[in-house]
Amino acid sequence: MVKTAVSSLIGIGLAGLLVGCGGKENGEGGSTGAVPPALVITAIPDEKVSDQEARFQALKAYLAEKLDIKVEFSISKDYAASVQRFANGEVHMAWFGGFTGVQARERVKTARAIAQGNLDPQFKSYFIANASTGLSKSEEFPAEAIKDLTFTFGSPSSTSGRLMPEYFIKQITGKSAADFFSKEVQFQKSGGHVATAEAVQAGSVQVGAINFKTYDSMVADGRLDPEKAPIIWVTPDYADYNLTVHGDLDKHFGEGFIDDLQEVLVGCEDREVLKAFNRDKLIPATNEDFAGIEAVAKELGLMR
Repeated sequence: MVKTAVSSLIGIGLAGLLVGCGGKENGEGGSTGAVPPALVITAIPDEKVSDQEARFQALKAYLAEKLDIKVEFSISKDYAASVQRFANGEVHMAWFGGFTGVQARERVKTARAIAQGNLDPQFKSYFIANASTGLSKSEEFPAEAIKDLTFTFGSPSSTSGRLMPEYFIKQITGKSAADFFSKEVQFQKSGGHVATAEAVQAGSVQVGAINFKTYDSMVADGRLDPEKAPIIWVTPDYADYNLTVHGDLDKHFGEGFIDDLQEVLVGCEDREVLKAFNRDKLIPATNEDFAGIEAVAKELGLMR
């Protein structure tokens, strides 16, 4: 049943005014009459914010050089803030999760998803458990084994840390997470997926749902011990992260700017730049790629 539901998600792929943005105005003789605006970028805080800003430095320099513009990175305190600031026009491009991207494009009707990671069309979540539970990896969702344990999602607006894990719980058990678990479901409201991993590893919560990329990266660099927080179930695939921009950027940076921006992002091979997204490569994206995510959010009552 779950595989059928998810294959349909894969099949369909799962406004604001720019504030303070002046444009290039050419006077007689071709001189520039106004200072070009800065392209302001933000990202959902799916990790520690202190790590996030450092990771975006190389991207700023890359875009500034390739597009001959000023580029700024602006931290958003939480997932909801990243969507609100995009809707307000405080930021012009954002690295969103699937759900926050859908929310942002709902608020800004002209907004466009232009790029995603090479793995994002087939993303997945891990359910992980503290070693003290004695649980190990299962091909089937371990409903009976975890229903009486303490459980945490990531951010309430996280696609891979909440939306899709919630969806699969409901598809398999017929119950919402709040009804399925006998103990109150928790959320990691700051620190993103890193906070989920750390909470499960430390044993402050017994089971959690986490973005597979963050888990794998934390294991690879030694921040997480897979013996202390083993994977117990892997969800089916779904579409997730994306770069979304305001649709009227061409008015402020020149005709064809969005297409040029997409081209330099997709064409980037610099691993330091790509660290901003924890991806090996970016590929093109469209709004339609995330129609399945929107459908799930509406089914769960998280969007109208």
